[in-house]
Amino acid sequence: MTTVTLGSTGITVNKNGFGALPVQRVSKEEGAALLRKAYEGGITFFDTARAYSDSEEKIGMGLGDVRDHIYIATKTMSTTVEGFWKDLETSLSLLKTDHVDIYQFHNPSFCPKPGDGTGLYEAMTEARAQGKILHIGITNHRLAVAKEAIESGLYETLQFPFCYLADEKDIELVRACREHNMGFIAMKSLSGGLITNAAAAYAFADQYDNVLPIWGIQKESELNEFLGFIDHPASMTPEIRELIDKDRKQLAGSFCRGCGYCMPCPVGIEINNCARMSLLLRRSPSANHLSAKGQEKMMKIKDCLHCNKCMSHCPYGLNTPELLARNLKDYEEILAGKVMTADNF
Repeated sequence: MTTVTLGSTGITVNKNGFGALPVQRVSKEEGAALLRKAYEGGITFFDTARAYSDSEEKIGMGLGDVRDHIYIATKTMSTTVEGFWKDLETSLSLLKTDHVDIYQFHNPSFCPKPGDGTGLYEAMTEARAQGKILHIGITNHRLAVAKEAIESGLYETLQFPFCYLADEKDIELVRACREHNMGFIAMKSLSGGLITNAAAAYAFADQYDNVLPIWGIQKESELNEFLGFIDHPASMTPEIRELIDKDRKQLAGSFCRGCGYCMPCPVGIEINNCARMSLLLRRSPSANHLSAKGQEKMMKIKDCLHCNKCMSHCPYGLNTPELLARNLKDYEEILAGKVMTADNF
């Protein structure tokens, strides 16, 4: 079994974290059962957030009675001290616990620090002094904020997108975290569903001994794949290297990661899926995407106001309206039978 220690926290777990964002999409009973199976299969690190609707509640339902045997990381998006404490108390109640192992600022647009006028970091240290949190972390999608957090010495963990589509700047963050004895939690390890080969995703992460990937899981079949890596870790092979190189070429350049920080759209466009529909259709079963409901979602792109709010919120600096238009054109060509999907390549 391969293990990871999250920097100065001392938290050591097997190299399979459970990303509990997707479990908000299934029923409470299904979500709780899936989380329980993950624990019984050997996963002990669970990451969630106050913003993930009922994800925390499902963790409390499924794992409340084994709380002392697991690590829980959750997050607050609050920008006020009052909101910080409200979020923390709500999380503790739903998670059925008296403390959170890692409490994270959830993708802030700046790096909270003592004396910055917000009082947020001071609230973190007070919560730690009260024993309600054990370690302070931060998540982000912005390289500049991530670098500042590492260099500040104020945070024990960084959660940042990291998968085999990462570039040298992303890899440098991993190195910097190791140098600063800071835990690195890899979100988007499957790039929001664009990476479909679990073994390749695991084998890439396995090359970095300080990286803990948290897999976004909502189906038992997905969970079973990652549980299998606990006793039989996937390693880099020539075949996997070839697949990764192929994917890097296909997905190079500007593509939507599906993070959702561009949402909500004033006219109801599901930007985080519509802006990457061309890739989804080529990398996953197309039935749902091409259904009547799927077509309705894509046609909403025609209502775009070009207000550019989505573009201003994109942490990757993408020209989102242009991406939406390009994906709609490609989608219409697929509907007309001019372009193939994953089902008929």
